[in-house]
Amino acid sequence: MSGENPLPNLWLLSDERNDAGLEAALARLPTGSGFVYRHYHLGRVERRGRFDKLKAIAHEHGHRVILARGDSAQLEDWGADGLYTGTAEIAGPRPEGYLWLTSAHNGDELRAANEAGADAVFLSPVFPTRSHSGATTLGVFGFSVLAQQSLIPVIALGGMTAERAQELGWPRWGAIDGLS
Repeated sequence: MSGENPLPNLWLLSDERNDAGLEAALARLPTGSGFVYRHYHLGRVERRGRFDKLKAIAHEHGHRVILARGDSAQLEDWGADGLYTGTAEIAGPRPEGYLWLTSAHNGDELRAANEAGADAVFLSPVFPTRSHSGATTLGVFGFSVLAQQSLIPVIALGGMTAERAQELGWPRWGAIDGLS
């Protein structure tokens, strides 16, 4: 991660269910927050159009914009500030000056994120969440144990709200519903 691309502490992730409120949510976030654009439910043309609109709002408020499920060529073409992929999905060398974020749900995936050289990892689900309905959660203790083993910054995800981030005592966290 380069010095000109600082890693935000607060992250909003897009989803079909929070799409209608994203403009307002981006405007409410503190300056310098992060926004992960997913929108997997849209076709290619619609996804790009929605990205461009939300990117303009995010950048107007000083936020970092991360493109999910993209590659290095798409990253540059779309004008994103970084990529969000699985550790095995990054294709080719990453362009300098961009963020690469990945995800982990257990110790093995966290080790893979560290070994792959990601700039940061979303570790989830910390608490019960609609995104992983019925999944076993890490809880405060499980999250803390794993996060402290990481060599790269960890972003708490899964059922996160400002209150739960305070309970967790972790500076970096992200949400879909909890920030929408």
